[in-house]
Amino acid sequence: MLGAFAGAFALLALSTFTSWPVGAGGSLSGGSTQVNPVLTAQAGDCLNWTRQDLADVAKVDCAAQHLFEVTGVVDISSSHGPQAPFPDDAQWQQVSQEHCTKVSMDFLGGRFDPFGKYTVGPLNPGERLWGEGQRTLRCGLQVAGPAGGLLPAYGSARTQDQSDVYDPGVCLGITEARSVGDPVECAKPHTFEIVGVVPMPPGDYPAPEQQDQLLAGECDRIAKEYTGGADLKARNLVVTWDTRAPESWAAGSRLTNCKVGAVPTDGLVAWEGSVRNPDAPPLTTSNPPQTTTVRQDEPTGAPLHSASNTESSSAAPPSSNPESASSAPTSTTETSASR
Repeated sequence: MLGAFAGAFALLALSTFTSWPVGAGGSLSGGSTQVNPVLTAQAGDCLNWTRQDLADVAKVDCAAQHLFEVTGVVDISSSHGPQAPFPDDAQWQQVSQEHCTKVSMDFLGGRFDPFGKYTVGPLNPGERLWGEGQRTLRCGLQVAGPAGGLLPAYGSARTQDQSDVYDPGVCLGITEARSVGDPVECAKPHTFEIVGVVPMPPGDYPAPEQQDQLLAGECDRIAKEYTGGADLKARNLVVTWDTRAPESWAAGSRLTNCKVGAVPTDGLVAWEGSVRNPDAPPLTTSNPPQTTTVRQDEPTGAPLHSASNTESSSAAPPSSNPESASSAPTSTTETSASR
């Protein structure tokens, strides 16, 4: 069991190194100072902010929109004494791996999808508080887009299906390197438009070929309904989908996306506009989508084919084969914040 956990720890994506705002909270009447909510946050608490410098960070109900779910509090003073310089990105990544991976895995009960939507990282004290001797970190989970941008989360990660899926109507941008980017408006250049979310059938892990057989027919049906039967070939577009890896299946991830993209030519090709049937009802949801940057102002019902707000029906233990999982990629993203 210890060996399996060690392998799982190496898979945790080391993502966002976010600094506490020094003066968040402002002053209360009577001259007292409001306590920074980060200083009192404990495992299971969720934090949200709208300002880039995190000056308006606040503790919120995890059912509401949030950007950080605390998985544990760690003290790194034993390895970073009073004279230690403020860590750079590579050092923060090491700190995260040494201190945040275990507490985050414990928080999730050992169920973590290394290819899923959640990433692990520390909420660090920033250079000023670090210089004053602060060595306490909040470890936590965040949802990041393909290019590393933070996306809002809804609900505790403990109860969510961790599949890296987006709701119908979301378009994923394109990076300068012609890889998949973060969600953008569909009028802008993008790689894919999500047309549906498909729950995979329960049971043993299906090989990629089996997943392809299932999703080929299902995604074709969903795409025809989503587009109103539009001729995608005439626009040089094709229907495609994502498959699940064994490590994801072992963590209980059972959702996958059907999507439309341009026919590739030596890599991904950007295209503009939406293929959705303009006469179809609005794609809205009674609960905000978990992994889209697009918010609905007047929710009226569940989005077509979307199961992104349901809990996972299976919570299998992490893979016991760390060798097969060791090739999982990690990502390093830094959120700009006041230091």
